[in-house]
Amino acid sequence: MSLRDFKVPDFKFPKFKMKNIEKIDDLTEEAKKKGKQKEYKPGDPIPPATRYETMQDCFKDVTEKFKDNVLVTEKFDHKGKYEEITYGMFREDVLSFGTGLLEYLGLRGKRVVIVSETTYDWYVSYMTLLCSGIIAIPMDKELPSNEFENLVKRSRASAIIYSKRKKELVDSIRDKVDTVDYYIEMYADNELKGKDVGFNNIKSIGKKLYENGNNAVLDTKIDKDEFKVLIFTSGTTSAAKGVMVCNRNLTENVYACQCYVYLKPTDRLFSVLPLHHTYESTIGFLYPFSQGASVAVCEGLKYIVPNLKESKPTAMLAVPLLIESLYKKITQNIKKSGKETLVNSMIHVTNALKMVGIDIKRKVFAEIHENLGGNLRIIVSAAAPIDRKIGKWVEDIGITFLQGYGLTETAPIAALTPEADPRVGSVGKPVVCAEVKIENPNEDGEGEVWIKSSTLMLGYYENEEATNEVIKDGWFNSGDIGYQDKDGFIYITGRSKNVIVTANGKNIYPEEIELILQKDIPYISECMVYGKGEKDDLTVSLKVIPNYEYIKENVKDNMTEDEIYNLIWDEVKKVNKGLTSYKAIKYLEIKKDEFEKTTTMKIKRFAELQKDKEKEEASKKQDKSAKKEKNTDKKSKK
Repeated sequence: MSLRDFKVPDFKFPKFKMKNIEKIDDLTEEAKKKGKQKEYKPGDPIPPATRYETMQDCFKDVTEKFKDNVLVTEKFDHKGKYEEITYGMFREDVLSFGTGLLEYLGLRGKRVVIVSETTYDWYVSYMTLLCSGIIAIPMDKELPSNEFENLVKRSRASAIIYSKRKKELVDSIRDKVDTVDYYIEMYADNELKGKDVGFNNIKSIGKKLYENGNNAVLDTKIDKDEFKVLIFTSGTTSAAKGVMVCNRNLTENVYACQCYVYLKPTDRLFSVLPLHHTYESTIGFLYPFSQGASVAVCEGLKYIVPNLKESKPTAMLAVPLLIESLYKKITQNIKKSGKETLVNSMIHVTNALKMVGIDIKRKVFAEIHENLGGNLRIIVSAAAPIDRKIGKWVEDIGITFLQGYGLTETAPIAALTPEADPRVGSVGKPVVCAEVKIENPNEDGEGEVWIKSSTLMLGYYENEEATNEVIKDGWFNSGDIGYQDKDGFIYITGRSKNVIVTANGKNIYPEEIELILQKDIPYISECMVYGKGEKDDLTVSLKVIPNYEYIKENVKDNMTEDEIYNLIWDEVKKVNKGLTSYKAIKYLEIKKDEFEKTTTMKIKRFAELQKDKEKEEASKKQDKSAKKEKNTDKKSKK
């Protein structure tokens, strides 16, 4: 599962009775007796944040300070209960596994891929690499074999740590990659044989060395500004972008979050998003880790509701599609229960009470909260835009709704909603270690969002030209369009002219698909990949100018438009088979005029899409006029 290909199952909720609504008078009186609740206000200080130089420093401090706290809780057996693993146990596992990697396998300074579903050994692997000076390369577990092979080769990885579920994927590239010295299977005990070895075996050998005084992991000197994490934003071709991240990027993200959102050691985050994405690995793991909080692992999308009830988290990171699905299912059930009018009325009443310092939302809407675990107090949405009314609804039922903004290039946070001032609709304010400016704003103040931040990547892996295109004098061009209000809050109003972003946060880089199409299909002269439609209805689409001369010489002279369309579409379908499902082209248009281009002969994507928009609006206007004229004729005849 990936952020950009997030498929949400049909959630099951019981019929809501909303009994507590009938007790609102009693709940209000009870709250009045207790007095006004203390809540954060804009400008209120939150507890001081700790700024670490490296994640190794953070690891040393936190695992000692919170050694008896639960760090990870996971169901290793679906029929069993959640098992708890403490910071102290995690420290021992990281130091043991790290010592094994450094001293037994000799991977000091090497590069190691992690490919797995979310599980405890992923957390151990990632933290071990960060603390041992080994370059970590988290990869999307949903990559097809050809993309996985390509990225392993490009990264020049010396080892791959993988889960049993990804064994088939790993085995598919063994004979095609010659840089990999070790294949390490999570939770396996097998001794080293050839290139294969079990995770537990390495950990066991490392533990003996560590207990006998070998302190290889913590003695490793980590340069906070040195390239130590490689994250591929996409993996279709050799042109896929790899983002180079250093320890400073990660620790500054952790610091920035602390300054805006207060997590306590008693907090628990619910991990449902893929860990190869920086949103989940940094904000969903490293941040709560730094605060002594815990993480509950979701077994899978179809288990979200029962897992929420059992693990009882206090916070959850999500993509809009997940939040929207929960919202729709809950409100549908309320409607079926015949309580919709009553619930809407109580939202108005509880909002009014909250304005005078009486917050009884969690008690009035207790039944909804119970179905989300009972303790959920924060939901953070990021990776794509979300309908403002849904964020408002989350707040209305008593859960703080926050939004984050950033990219893999900012590892990932550049802006975040302060907990003290959650303005639904805004993606937040620039974090304390970042600046944002709006470049070339129009009359409405909208322009390109540029970011300068200590969370900003070192650059694109082995692609200085691409790095220089997006970073100028320390400022990074996000490619997004937006504006800032007088208080500094950022509002994103449009996407970049290149990146296609689906409703569930999946980024699609058109240039990569275009390169494949132009390489594999000689019948194409020029093409443009783009997103057709909006949000949930987004379709990866293709505009093509055919290579008429080639077609005439190699296929047939005087082909009809339909024949040319079918010829190209058949080839596009072949290309689709080699792409990850979310990148597959679903719509083809044969373009009859030339693309509008820049002086450097690059297609002006925004201009082309604007033309489509204008055509669509004109068509709707024409249809509306025709309908009106038809109705007028009917009235005249009467």
